[in-house]
Amino acid sequence: MDELGFVPVTLIPIIFIVGAYLLGSVSFGILVSRAFDLPDPRTVGSGNPGATNVLRSGKKVAAVLTLLGDMAKGWLAVWLALHYGMLMWVVSAVGLAVILGHLYPIFYGFKGGKGVATALGVMLAISLWLGLAAVITWALVFAVSRYSSLASIAAAALAPVYAYFLLQPYGDYVWTTLVIALLLIWRHRGNIRKLLDGTEAGFGKE
Repeated sequence: MDELGFVPVTLIPIIFIVGAYLLGSVSFGILVSRAFDLPDPRTVGSGNPGATNVLRSGKKVAAVLTLLGDMAKGWLAVWLALHYGMLMWVVSAVGLAVILGHLYPIFYGFKGGKGVATALGVMLAISLWLGLAAVITWALVFAVSRYSSLASIAAAALAPVYAYFLLQPYGDYVWTTLVIALLLIWRHRGNIRKLLDGTEAGFGKE
């Protein structure tokens, strides 16, 4: 079969991957902040349009909606690829594309967030247990340190280890998780420098 409806089958993976990137480029931090008449999150705090920075506005509801929106787009992109029976390499590419869209959004001059919530959505869609392991790691590190950035870095660093043990029969997903982890750690390089020199802002530490 050469075509699926009016779309050639060979183009279907490209459509899913490009669509995932465009979905990832939608910044819920910016949209939610506008809806709540809050400052653009790129102009305050860390300048990151993510839930943590939106929370610094004092609007917890806005922060929660940002978190859920950024998670949902990662989950939805991968779920759709799985639902429509895409091959494993396509699902993996979709997961990476939606995260790259969040990190480098075409709609906002390729200046996006750090990708933690979107990456979590991707992991939850790939494996509920993988996502839960990452969430538990984040929560434990944050509870002890009160640093969101450190919790995110720790969860990212351990995610490939969890994937190795949980997803061994699905090698592409293990490698995908490793690439996601490297992207998240790279995006937190500034936070790593601040953590090392003691200037990183933590909740309850200002």
